[in-house]
Amino acid sequence: MLALHNTLTRRKERFEPLEPGKVRLYVCGPTVYDYFHVGNARTFTVFDMVVRWLRASGYEVKYARNITDIDDKIIERARENNETMEALTARMIDAMHEDFDRLKLLRPDIEPRATRHVQGMLDLIAHLEKKGLAYRGGNGDVYYAVRQFEGYGKLSGKSLDDLRAGERVAVEQAKRDPLDFVLWKAAKPNEPKWPSIFGDGRPGWHIECSAMCAAEFGETLDIHGGGWDLQFPHHENEIAQSEGATGKPLARYWMHAAFLNFDSEKMSKSLGNFFTAREVLNKLDPTQGGEVVRFFLLRGHYRSEISYTWDTLMDARTTLLGFYTALKDTQPVGVEVDWTRGHAAEFKAAMDDDLNTPIAFAVLHELKNEVNRTKSPVLAGLLKALGGTIGLFQDDPAAFVQGKVSASDLDVDALVLERIQAKRDRNFSRADEIRNQLDLAGIALEDKPGGLTEWRKK
Repeated sequence: MLALHNTLTRRKERFEPLEPGKVRLYVCGPTVYDYFHVGNARTFTVFDMVVRWLRASGYEVKYARNITDIDDKIIERARENNETMEALTARMIDAMHEDFDRLKLLRPDIEPRATRHVQGMLDLIAHLEKKGLAYRGGNGDVYYAVRQFEGYGKLSGKSLDDLRAGERVAVEQAKRDPLDFVLWKAAKPNEPKWPSIFGDGRPGWHIECSAMCAAEFGETLDIHGGGWDLQFPHHENEIAQSEGATGKPLARYWMHAAFLNFDSEKMSKSLGNFFTAREVLNKLDPTQGGEVVRFFLLRGHYRSEISYTWDTLMDARTTLLGFYTALKDTQPVGVEVDWTRGHAAEFKAAMDDDLNTPIAFAVLHELKNEVNRTKSPVLAGLLKALGGTIGLFQDDPAAFVQGKVSASDLDVDALVLERIQAKRDRNFSRADEIRNQLDLAGIALEDKPGGLTEWRKK
């Protein structure tokens, strides 16, 4: 039976959905003011795997992943670009879908956008006000009264006293308590706004997901997911809003994907130490890149932090090429998987144990070695089928192994000269990018004394 680690209870639990055989799953999606970074890609790829495995296990899954298309960052970026908020978000949503497709992410069944659920947010805020959980500040904003909700902090493990002791931000005079958070923001000049009983304004971030969850699923989800950093305050505040309104659990299981690190720090836009998924994908061979990144993001356990470097990404590429080479050399045949025997049973046991991909991938490695040893089309078919349950090994093996980028497609001499100049200019990121590009095309570089560089085909 499938067991999942529940962030709320801090233990692994047997998965039992509210309605047998059916799963309601909601994942917090991107704020579309820019391209999403490869750390975000880990979260979205992990939950794509969750959806695929649930369906492979026989569940009917209704999968929602929202889009935040109204936010302070969006307003500021649109202002910087001298474009409307609608134009910016439309462009970024199109780019998001392109990059998700390259990562082979399934489209969610529902993709609610915050701006299309404003009335639902207002109805929820009005209900919270009637219950004494929300109040109007003197500045026109509407706040959630945190201390009026019993159990605040149960997801993140934070107590109100600890939170109060750690408060370092000057308290807004309109707030009754520094822990209170905004539900509705009063309109400011030259900002998007909606009419409401509270006055013209726009929603706070946290209320968006509570309203969209209620609209698409009702009072209780089976699984609510997101990145590790969303536990507090976002998911904690969602619980306060939704459960404060209904008195029912917002979700039976809470799942969070751990950070992707760069230079031993969490990758994030606020720290400035990030690469967009698009940047990473564009450096890779287009035939292989999406699945290389996907393979890299999934082979570590979803609750364990992993580190991104070009070397770790290239190691994932080499390993993935090994699987595709096995499938190229032994043509797979279609098989009906018997989950009670052999490699299939071992793979299922690993995946059912809180999606233990390190063990599951070890099983795939063993199966690949068997394929190489026996040249069995049936075993090759099983390898392809097992990988397919989590979105791997489904491309044409010969085309994947060959790739599209070759030295003949590039002006190697020009790139070598550009790299030399980039190093002189101390533009080392561009120099590394060129080396990586040539490496993927099968070109090895050798730096010589005096700043010269020679190249050769591998």
